[in-house]
Amino acid sequence: MSAVFPTLLPEVPQRASLRQQDEGRTRPRGRNTVDKSLTSAPAGALEEAFHAMVARSRDEPTSGLAERLDRLARLRSLVADNEERFRQAISADFGHRSAVETTIAETMLLYSEIRHATKHLKSWMAPQRVATALQFLPARNRLMPQPLGVVGIIAPWNYPLQLTLAPAIGALAAGNRVLIKPSELTPHFAALLKETIATRFDATELLVTGIEGGIAEAIARLPFDHLVFTGSTRVGRLVAEAAGRNLTPVTLELGGKSPAIIDASADLDEAAERIAYGKLLNAGQTCIAPDYVLVPEPSLQAFAEKVRAQMRRMFGTDPSNKDYTSIISDRHYARLEGLVADAVQRGAKILQPAKADDPNWKAHRKFPPTLIVNASEAMAAMQEEIFGPVLPVLAYRDPADAIAFVNRRDRPLALYWFGKDGAARDEVLARTVSGGVTINDCLFHFTQINQPMGGVGASGTGAYHGEWGFRTFSKLKPVFYRSKFNRLADLYPPYGGKIARLEKLMRFMS
Repeated sequence: MSAVFPTLLPEVPQRASLRQQDEGRTRPRGRNTVDKSLTSAPAGALEEAFHAMVARSRDEPTSGLAERLDRLARLRSLVADNEERFRQAISADFGHRSAVETTIAETMLLYSEIRHATKHLKSWMAPQRVATALQFLPARNRLMPQPLGVVGIIAPWNYPLQLTLAPAIGALAAGNRVLIKPSELTPHFAALLKETIATRFDATELLVTGIEGGIAEAIARLPFDHLVFTGSTRVGRLVAEAAGRNLTPVTLELGGKSPAIIDASADLDEAAERIAYGKLLNAGQTCIAPDYVLVPEPSLQAFAEKVRAQMRRMFGTDPSNKDYTSIISDRHYARLEGLVADAVQRGAKILQPAKADDPNWKAHRKFPPTLIVNASEAMAAMQEEIFGPVLPVLAYRDPADAIAFVNRRDRPLALYWFGKDGAARDEVLARTVSGGVTINDCLFHFTQINQPMGGVGASGTGAYHGEWGFRTFSKLKPVFYRSKFNRLADLYPPYGGKIARLEKLMRFMS
């Protein structure tokens, strides 16, 4: 995404003027009534499509259970009917993407998300009872979930199917209309998603834009009822700034440097295996991958060797291994090379399970798994999110030092702790703040459908997954039902001595 938001497009009408423009407009009713190419003139065709969604959402501000379940069923069948095509498209965009990793990290998670939403949607949609203060009885309170309206999703490239459709599931379950912009780094996937969604959904229900030109910037500046962005912290700030001009609420799933802390009580073999997997899934191109490891000083070298051995066991030494995923682009590959070269120049020890000078690594655009042992804070690899199969390993002397090291940095999207000492574990949980935590493993807090997924501080804001997504994309409207037997009329003028008596009663009740 370009960093130049302010000068790209003419101003998009604010919400009030949108409502004025919608008055008297002929509302689109037929399937695919809006041109879905949206690959040119982003300030024209894109706004037209967005306004059509807004018009329908204002005409039909809510939808019933049957309609929402139908949309979820159509989305599931879309994924199921095209699963192999999605695998091939994503692999074409990466150069090579492990088919197994696409299945376990994308389609399986989506099926779980849709199944969970389908099972629980009726109860999520039901008005919620809220306690009523004694002085207002027998009146009653309710929270009524309502759709926000139109939700925008600016999707990333690293898990293009899962991180595009997972927030869409929550938004559709909540009764919203959804506009999706895929990443420009995944053109094969984007074209396929656009094609398949166009055959299953009305263009005012769910729509995929093109990826060319200034589409992303244009979307960020539209007055959505909610906007979801997954990507880097740098671009997330720009998205939030652009959305703020319309007071559009945002969910930002960003990244950062997620630490793994190895406690002195940890099983090093177990921790090495699980960290190797968490780091090398999708070749490290995962926003919650462990970005660096803190190890007790006496165990540093032994632990690093154990991780290297696990990396070799899992993925071997052959660059053509189909289980190992390519780096998304030449630019990202060169960036990783630069991080390793900087570490070498600054005196780090490099461990790799394979011969890095084999030209086939670069020919396949696969980066050899790499450990930077005894990394220092001055190294470039410790200054930015790595987003690749490079893992700095650092020593600490005291558990308090490890906690302080984490807390000197931006709050991470994830934190991992390995060990058997419950008191040490609880100390880390109490004294650090992160988007989520997995104890004695990596990544798996993300897969828990009943837990929210989101960041904190520089790693993001807001959350979704399961009911948390439904709530994020709903307005929980408070409703007070007045009873005719309530004495609220005592609050009306003329006041006389009524208010004094009421105040005395309130003091007694409190």
